[in-house]
Amino acid sequence: MSGVKEISESLREWERIAAHSHITGLGLEGLKAKPVASGMVGQVEAREAAGIVVRLIKEGKFAGRAVLLAGPPGTGKTAIATAIARELGRDVPFVPLAASEIFSADIKKTEFLMQTLRKAIGARIHEVRKIYEGEVKEVSIEKAPHPYNPYQQIPAGATIKIATTDESKRLTMDQSFATQLIQQGIETGDIVQIDPEGGRIVKLGKSRKSVEEKKVDLSTSQVLDVPNGNVLKEKEFVYPVTLYALDMAAARRGGDIFSIFFGGRESKEIEPETRREVDEYVKTLVQEGRCELLPGVVFIDECSMLDIETFAFLNRALEQELAPIIIFATNRGFSTVRGTDMRAPHGMPLDLLDRLLIINTKPYGRDEIRKILEIRAEAEKIPISKEAMEYLTEIGVNTSLRYAVQLVAPAFELAKERKSDRIEKDHVSYVERLFVDVKKSVEYLREYEKQFLDL
Repeated sequence: MSGVKEISESLREWERIAAHSHITGLGLEGLKAKPVASGMVGQVEAREAAGIVVRLIKEGKFAGRAVLLAGPPGTGKTAIATAIARELGRDVPFVPLAASEIFSADIKKTEFLMQTLRKAIGARIHEVRKIYEGEVKEVSIEKAPHPYNPYQQIPAGATIKIATTDESKRLTMDQSFATQLIQQGIETGDIVQIDPEGGRIVKLGKSRKSVEEKKVDLSTSQVLDVPNGNVLKEKEFVYPVTLYALDMAAARRGGDIFSIFFGGRESKEIEPETRREVDEYVKTLVQEGRCELLPGVVFIDECSMLDIETFAFLNRALEQELAPIIIFATNRGFSTVRGTDMRAPHGMPLDLLDRLLIINTKPYGRDEIRKILEIRAEAEKIPISKEAMEYLTEIGVNTSLRYAVQLVAPAFELAKERKSDRIEKDHVSYVERLFVDVKKSVEYLREYEKQFLDL
């Protein structure tokens, strides 16, 4: 049977469109928000406030502080938090967390929170190492009989000559390096880095001259100029890690002798002493100029679900020397603080609220709802007629933006079933009857309340 099959043109690559996958940033010009930009619509004041927070975070002037995004449901709180993460970039850790996760974890709440906070504190560790770097001019692998099979040859060592534009050196290598040379297929014309202390060889690419001479397949190789200067040189390497990763590494090293042989059970909780050792190690690196700290962001959604113990822990955590930025989000008004009989704004203790920068989000207007629907439809590659878009906008105004957005995908499925290449008003009207909004669901519940089970 042939190992080659044709793929039907009708098969499409499956893509998951997340709720905020279209957002690429806060949509700011300087600190001024554009009405529509980077997937964001409206919420101008909230986005500008978030932009100031982002700038402070990048400048390292916001560590140990917290923000509260407060507004009714469907007003873009999670969208703003997502945009903040996009603006911060990959270097700054961003750890999203739903408050309910804290109570479903199989470790203590305080330990779960501490691990989360440590995941949001990044560190760039700089290390200067002496390496050999240059173009491979000659390579020779020495082989010897296998100790258990004399008819089989294995690498025993190697000799390699590498050169820069200024000098060349011939190096002898042991078995481990020789094995790496074979595994990576290193040959003359390759640009390599050899780390004698770390015991590794890295193939960087092909020299431009060798590519021109040998006509190498460029699809699998990067073309580089031959390095200049000395073959043996000092080079700085940067290792991005989080404090949590360092905690885990330190905790594993602290196992007893039996865990080496029998594996043992990995502890899910990290001892405070281990964290203190890691902190001291990182502080030493910072003082020596070998490390940069990157306080990241913990985004806690549904923060009204937190209890008084958790709030107290987070309040204290913000005062620690190594603390990330915490962004809370809530759609609650006055409610009871869990674990107490005290009613407070947003269900949060007043002493914590007093130290937060609070950013309010407001309900979207008609034009903003229409624009958000257009952006979502474009992100999901769903064509919608003008009449259908107006009808969806009306639904969003009268019910909620979320409900209107959720009707788009079912309406498109119906459109395809009816052999239409776009959503029409009657498609939206039909799925609106099938999938009811919250208000209609409440009315239904009241009408048939006696027939529902009452626990």
